[in-house]
Amino acid sequence: MKKTNMSIGAVIVLLIAAFFGLDLNTNNKEHTQQPANSVGGGQNSQSNESSSSDQNQQNGLSLIQQAFDRHQSNVQVQSVGRVKAVLADDNEGSRHQKFILGLENGLTVLVAHNIDLAPRIKNIQKGDTVEFYGEYEYTEKGGVIHWTHHDPQNRHVGGWLKHEGEIYQ
Repeated sequence: MKKTNMSIGAVIVLLIAAFFGLDLNTNNKEHTQQPANSVGGGQNSQSNESSSSDQNQQNGLSLIQQAFDRHQSNVQVQSVGRVKAVLADDNEGSRHQKFILGLENGLTVLVAHNIDLAPRIKNIQKGDTVEFYGEYEYTEKGGVIHWTHHDPQNRHVGGWLKHEGEIYQ
């Protein structure tokens, strides 16, 4: 009887996780959950989307910290940071909008957002909050987040940035 109840409980947990789009595989570095659209939905829907997003951001901070500690690159991450500096665009080769984010774990990352493939973030300023989904590359200064856009050739996971409720991909 206890094994049956435990099996049913495990199935229920998996169904709930699937319903909310949660990835229960903690060893998987490829997190592909897209940001929830802010269209429609009641309070419960928004609350669940928010808590799922918060969990993804915390998981992303942990992944970034681990990658930094281990000098790893090519790690797909989702998290959020506060703009510490807005830098001049990099106009050599593919054009990139650049800014530095301070993360809750104390690290800083340079975001290099390809503006030939995705729209530029409008009116970004120091102190703003930016959510991101992209690829982490190790640097001694904290790291770089890139691939914050779609891949027109569909060979790489598409990324995004979210600023003031608008998604840039």
